Amino acid sequence: MGVRKIINHGMRWYLAQRYKHIHAFYENPFPVQEKWFEYLIRSARYTEWGKKHRFDQIKTQADFADQVAIQDYTSLKPYIERAMQGERDVLWHGETKWFSKSSGTTSAKSKFIPVTNQNLKQCHIKGTWDTMSMIYNQLPSARQFECKTLLMGGGLEKVAGNPNAHYGDVSAIMIQHMPQVARPFFTPDFATALHPDFEEKLAMMTRMLSKEKDMVMIGGVPTWLIVLFRHILDYTGKQHMQEVWPNLQVYTHGGVSFGPYREQFKNFFPQEGINYFEIYNASEGYFAMQHGKDDKDMLLLMDSGVYYEFLPQSEWYKEDKKALPLSAVQLGENYALVISTSAGLWRYITGDTVVFTSLNPHKIKITGRINQFVNAFGEEVIVENTSIALTTACNIMNAEVKDYTVAPIYMDGNKKGGHHWLIEWISPPSEVETFARILDQEIQGLNSDYMAKRYKDLALEQLKITSLPPGTFHRWLKHKGRYNSQSKVPRLANHTDYIDDILNLIK
Repeated sequence: MGVRKIINHGMRWYLAQRYKHIHAFYENPFPVQEKWFEYLIRSARYTEWGKKHRFDQIKTQADFADQVAIQDYTSLKPYIERAMQGERDVLWHGETKWFSKSSGTTSAKSKFIPVTNQNLKQCHIKGTWDTMSMIYNQLPSARQFECKTLLMGGGLEKVAGNPNAHYGDVSAIMIQHMPQVARPFFTPDFATALHPDFEEKLAMMTRMLSKEKDMVMIGGVPTWLIVLFRHILDYTGKQHMQEVWPNLQVYTHGGVSFGPYREQFKNFFPQEGINYFEIYNASEGYFAMQHGKDDKDMLLLMDSGVYYEFLPQSEWYKEDKKALPLSAVQLGENYALVISTSAGLWRYITGDTVVFTSLNPHKIKITGRINQFVNAFGEEVIVENTSIALTTACNIMNAEVKDYTVAPIYMDGNKKGGHHWLIEWISPPSEVETFARILDQEIQGLNSDYMAKRYKDLALEQLKITSLPPGTFHRWLKHKGRYNSQSKVPRLANHTDYIDDILNLIK
């Protein structure tokens, strides 16, 4: 048995022990959450935030909710900016030297999320190990610690005014802090993975990865991996990616719904044997992972340095928001995720929305973003609706979508309202108008409010599709200064700013 096979065998045993821990926390979620709540309050008691909000008087989760209002990035930003300049004991004890630049928005105003040493180890890195434990539990043939896994991260930069602090994509921060035991099993080399110029990095990765025969696992945002795949196929002249990576076993995905991209990945990997695992790893933390190879819902990670609360949809836009603890959530309700973490995020609303699909164990699926919806006419269309409907329409019409965004068409005089879709195709349908009709019908089937507004075209007309030239969304992201492997096109907006900007760009 070779050295790498011996290492993989040893890691299989180690990950099996970790999996027992996963099983333990999802069988007893409430004591585990209570433990982390007490740890967080105790650890931050003497920080500026802890003193201001009288953490020394907080005994229960109800006390916490009474003394600390729900926060957003705007309310925490002054504290984060001071921490970026090296001030100690602001939101979390000690000095924070790493900040994740959020890619959740394409606006010029980026968010910088603190990543403390505790948060990195207890949440981000621990979540990665938990995912590996789940993969090894589900796949007897897993060889992640024998072969290679793809690294596709962003770059890192020094904070202006504080050379001791750095910011960048959370993927880059995790690469920088990868445990030594895991480093030999990742590719490309760290210098390439962290190269700041994405276009140069793409060319370097294409050359390197075209020669890598032992790739068994890849991860990343689907849209950017598709770009990499096309570069590699053009470079090698191969027909599909399994001719390049014949041993690939696993693709971990997250950040955007995978549904519209599943058929494209089947074209890149047409042979059986590829396992798709969804993870929920955001700038703010590693929150969930797919519960099993054939289970599409994600297990909420209770024991990762995060205390969770959940904001019902009826509370989203109230001034005095009331969130629920884990013990009070219900199946099928749409919640905005609220977290308190060892990064110094206190009752912080991440912007992501989730629905519980199981309460024993607690499993979720992501339904969208609290600020990504179309509700100009009371239709309350969310990302989950558009993603599922688009996947179905593509299957019916044998089409493939690269990216899309949706905005309202406002009523004007006698003109009725509607929804405007900008779609960039990989493979367009034979008739876009027929595709639009099917897509519209599918959304009606998923959303009764939309169906009511569409009834006999009384309030809303059938949705409109504008097909974009190839490369439009990438040009737009570059135009907005968001051209990297973690950037995502906003799916839905209750305004026309994005659509107007994109249409002006292609003119």
